[in-house]
Amino acid sequence: MKPRLGFLGTGWIGRHRMAAMVATGAVEAVAVCDPSPECIAEAANVAPTIRIVDSLDAMLALDIDGVVIATPSALHADQSIQALQAGKAVFCQKPLGRTAAEVDAVIAAAREADRLLGVDLSYRHTAGMEAIASLIGEGALGDIFAIDLTFHNAYGPDKPWFYDPVQSGGGCVVDLGVHLVDLALWALGFPKATDAHAALFAGGQPLHPGSVEDYASASFNAGGTNVRLTCSWRLHAGQDAVIAADFYGTNGGAAFRNVGGSFYDFTADHFTGTAAHRLTDGADDWGGRAAAAWATQLAQSPRFDPAADHFARSAEVLDLIYGR
Repeated sequence: MKPRLGFLGTGWIGRHRMAAMVATGAVEAVAVCDPSPECIAEAANVAPTIRIVDSLDAMLALDIDGVVIATPSALHADQSIQALQAGKAVFCQKPLGRTAAEVDAVIAAAREADRLLGVDLSYRHTAGMEAIASLIGEGALGDIFAIDLTFHNAYGPDKPWFYDPVQSGGGCVVDLGVHLVDLALWALGFPKATDAHAALFAGGQPLHPGSVEDYASASFNAGGTNVRLTCSWRLHAGQDAVIAADFYGTNGGAAFRNVGGSFYDFTADHFTGTAAHRLTDGADDWGGRAAAAWATQLAQSPRFDPAADHFARSAEVLDLIYGR
């Protein structure tokens, strides 16, 4: 029997992840909860027989095996813990928590419940980053001593809660930087991070209490690798987005970069001296792969996967950047 899933939050991302999971054929979408009738209607297009419920409590009372969470960030940790304590597996949008303490609490709940925990860190599943991670793992680049990470989004979030630090946990760093930090740590095997330094700005001025950053530059040490990060909302960058992860090793380099300002299309290259070898290029439908992978894993076993401990590493880096 296929695992039965409830979907908490069915905005664009929630619906997209629902479709990716259903498409695997490994799971069944059986329940949905969202305050928007329009979002409910769109979800029903993906899964026509889905049952509508009005709360997480009502969802957990159903015969389901897992909950997929795509709600505002302030709710992620508490909702994940509630679902896990009810014996349900969880797949959550990033960030899993606003702070490392919240993330640690979710991981502890998953371990205690012995239930699978996943987070939608989707960039790991791009063909380009998978190719670069393979190069690093094989030792083709030698010792990685530096990584440069960039994510400039020419637009800002359109929901008010993103701009309330209590609800969001921060600005562009927790929204965009979390993906980049995860990519760096994932490629390196999740070393402990130390020695973080950051400059955070809002509207071109140093960040002040009660606001969230729309530009950040930061650096930290990850197991001996110097990692530099810049990210922003609404930067005058001349295109929709600038997204890059550049890896520099003693025997070579590699670059993961978006194409022509796209949020979705990437190239990956392997550098040796002045020579460049294209690893991946062209269309790559990667957005739902993290969700699909979790659904497939759940169908194989609902039990806790110790790899979930790695979610704490990027949360610790964000705490260092924010100085908390």
